[in-house]
Amino acid sequence: MSAVVRRLRETVSALHQELVRYNLVAWTAGNVSGRVPGEDLFVIKPSGVMYEDLTPESIVVCDLDGELVEGDLAPSSDTAAHAYVYRMMPQVGGVVHTHSTYASAWAARDEAIPCVLTAMADEFGGEIPVGPFALIGGDDIGKGIVATLEGHRSPAVLMRNHGVFTIGADARAAVKAAVMCEDVARTVHVARQLGEPVPIAQSDIDSLYNRYQNVYGQRSPR
Repeated sequence: MSAVVRRLRETVSALHQELVRYNLVAWTAGNVSGRVPGEDLFVIKPSGVMYEDLTPESIVVCDLDGELVEGDLAPSSDTAAHAYVYRMMPQVGGVVHTHSTYASAWAARDEAIPCVLTAMADEFGGEIPVGPFALIGGDDIGKGIVATLEGHRSPAVLMRNHGVFTIGADARAAVKAAVMCEDVARTVHVARQLGEPVPIAQSDIDSLYNRYQNVYGQRSPR
């Protein structure tokens, strides 16, 4: 096992605990994967293993067809979906799946989350879209994720009647998108209990997104 794969296994194992920390998962549902830089491989949570039992050694390695390459446990039941995303979206370095409560409630209603918060404009660049219904186990979910996110700035998609899938430049970015997706799903739900949320003008969404993506935070000196 290369040092790169070993470090990625450590990172992805630790990131699963963030899903627990932010109450995005229940029991063994949900998973994080990360692409191995420079290789046609990714690492992912094994199927049905409790979060508290995860270790770097239990994280399995798969190829981009979703076939097990290294590890003693069976890969996640969502492995084919992750593999399809990695094959079709070479810019993606991490994928996360959760059944977080509020975001999944929007998915159950087949309704996109409208962009009515500056935090949504920052992170998602617009609404969080809904993808089609697809059965678990094959790559139909992956096909729905890719087809829905093409043409969207959002790193998150609500798969109808299922839950949330997020993508990122690496696994940590995909986890952050999952955390933010649930946060704004909850806030917009609460806002709708009080009345009709006020939309943000597209020009302002564009401005907010550009600032957050290109100016916000600490930047390396040039």
